[in-house]
Amino acid sequence: MTLSNRIQNVSASVTIAITSKAKQMQNDGIDVVSYGAGEPDFDTPQFIKDAAIEALQAGDTRYVPRQAMALKTAIAEKLGRENGIDLKPTDVLVTMGGKHALYAAFQAILNPGDKVLLPTPYWVSYPEQIALAGGVAVPLETSYETQFKITPEQIRQHPDAKVLVLNSPSNPSGQMYSPEELAALAEAVLETDMMVLSDEIYEKLIYGDNKFISFAALDPRLPERTVTFNGLSKTYAMTGWRLGWAAGPTEVIAAMGRLLSHETTNPVSFAQAGALAAYTHPDSDRVVENMRQDFEKRGIHMFERLNKLPGVKCYQPQGAFYCFADVSGNFGRTLGGVDVNGSLDFAKAALEAANVALVPGVAFGEDACVRLSFATSMEQIDKGIDRLAELLK
Repeated sequence: MTLSNRIQNVSASVTIAITSKAKQMQNDGIDVVSYGAGEPDFDTPQFIKDAAIEALQAGDTRYVPRQAMALKTAIAEKLGRENGIDLKPTDVLVTMGGKHALYAAFQAILNPGDKVLLPTPYWVSYPEQIALAGGVAVPLETSYETQFKITPEQIRQHPDAKVLVLNSPSNPSGQMYSPEELAALAEAVLETDMMVLSDEIYEKLIYGDNKFISFAALDPRLPERTVTFNGLSKTYAMTGWRLGWAAGPTEVIAAMGRLLSHETTNPVSFAQAGALAAYTHPDSDRVVENMRQDFEKRGIHMFERLNKLPGVKCYQPQGAFYCFADVSGNFGRTLGGVDVNGSLDFAKAALEAANVALVPGVAFGEDACVRLSFATSMEQIDKGIDRLAELLK
């Protein structure tokens, strides 16, 4: 049996692999502290679960559920009310998770050889999804010194690119662009014909005095060339529900819909009832704000503790729920019997010698760093960093 060249060139998700290994070790009785998965440790709010249960009991188990248009309408209204993006419900596509929406967009937009500008560090699935669509990822390099942010000049160096991918707040860096910084990037984009895929999955998880703005809302000319991505997983602790969405130009959303008509037909019918409750229930904002406040406290605590470790430096997270720590000060050392010369070695030493699972930065295009998720309890944060402190001292 011979597999396709396409699939042989695709790597498995490192974040999923690390999390799976940590869970297997835990199942084997090993006390592992896992900072791997980007998954809230909160339960899905009860009113969301109740709505899905009610729909299931009512027999909403068929293709194209009765909530489908109501959900698209709720998302379109949310975009107008909160994000300043004026779209019709038919310009919204609900998918099997945010990851699925991005995959469908690359398939619908890219031709073989099309260039996609990809700021580093990037979410692990972007380059693989681009490659599967025949595109060519063009990394826009950043560094710890630039706070992991690109400049307008970097965009201007590639006027022939077809797409720019933006993710703010960022997975993995936890950094985000200010409205002024985004406006400068938008000005560079508008000098070209490129489209923008704006991944805004962490828009509700913003900390301190930072302000969020959707890219498509920056200029009246941007909605016609911007696809906005979001979902339920991070904001509402609904990772296993697999519900995401994309919103943007009618032609692009329709093309993505045609693709999905041959893939999934529709997301799970009764799950969409839960999503509708997430966007319309009167308690929704309060529940999300409570989770956001808890994440902010954890992020500050992890940030402060990481910066006290030998050879480690880290920015305070501005959004999402990750610390992206530069551990290159430990390269050249031997830790727990492992010669550390990169992020893979550091992650190997942390897991094998300290029973701490974290994600090597090389998977995100930045080998000097490792990603730690603080979507876990304060107790686990302290336990894991205590172990890292012992490993590094």
